Amino acid sequence: MTAYEVAVRAEATLGEGPTWDPATGRLVWLDILGMRLHTYDPVSGRRTVRTTHQHIGAAKPRAGGGLVLNLRDGVGLLDADGGFRWLHHEPVPGRRANDAAVAPDGSLWAGTMRYDEAPGGGTLSRLTGDGAVATVLPDATVSNGTGWSPDGRLMYYVDTPTRRVDVFDFDADGIRGRRPLVEIEEGAGFPDGLTVDADGCVWVALWDGGAVRRYTPDGELDRIVTLPAPRTTACAFGGAALTDLYVTTARTGLPSPDPLSGSLLVIPDAGRGLPQPAFKG
Repeated sequence: MTAYEVAVRAEATLGEGPTWDPATGRLVWLDILGMRLHTYDPVSGRRTVRTTHQHIGAAKPRAGGGLVLNLRDGVGLLDADGGFRWLHHEPVPGRRANDAAVAPDGSLWAGTMRYDEAPGGGTLSRLTGDGAVATVLPDATVSNGTGWSPDGRLMYYVDTPTRRVDVFDFDADGIRGRRPLVEIEEGAGFPDGLTVDADGCVWVALWDGGAVRRYTPDGELDRIVTLPAPRTTACAFGGAALTDLYVTTARTGLPSPDPLSGSLLVIPDAGRGLPQPAFKG
């Protein structure tokens, strides 16, 4: 595995949500607080930036084209031609969207948190393409990384202040049997976004840890990749073969940000990613 490279040098306030879009061959990523939706084509180097009308926590490909957006006031659909409409509109004062992921069945699992990070002020909800919504975890604090095992029978989840990556049993009826997979030790940072590779290992970005860690399905620490930005926020495999690990970073709250804080980084040939399902909506 080679060292990191800079995919996009940027100064995102809160870079987040890297997601590979196989239909377009581009990586989608965000600046939550900057209200910007970025795309990056690793072949041509072409980049686009779209300003959103409010804070955006996640953007995921839709089965029919376009993106589903986890926004401050709910979940919306962005069409390929730029048109927008709300799928689920639920403004809550003092609360915003955070990370989200698409489950094997094509539903969106969307997280929220309060701006003041009040304990229990966030949620994790499941949304289907017709706009039906069910709150699955009503008392999260900073709902963050979510992902599924290769066979779809396990769901991994991070509520950042717990310092844990938790695992649930997952099936058509939902989640159950919450238990810790791993707890991040004091001084190593806080777990943020995550992704699962083809071997079933969980990669976790560490906020204030300046690193991405890989854990085996048994919770054993398998690999640490140290990065030059202390606030690494999320990671995802991309590229045509899904072998390159993209990592977003943030500048917010740093009195003297490192030069690469806020940039999109990439670890070439980090492993083998899993194709991600598109949102059925």
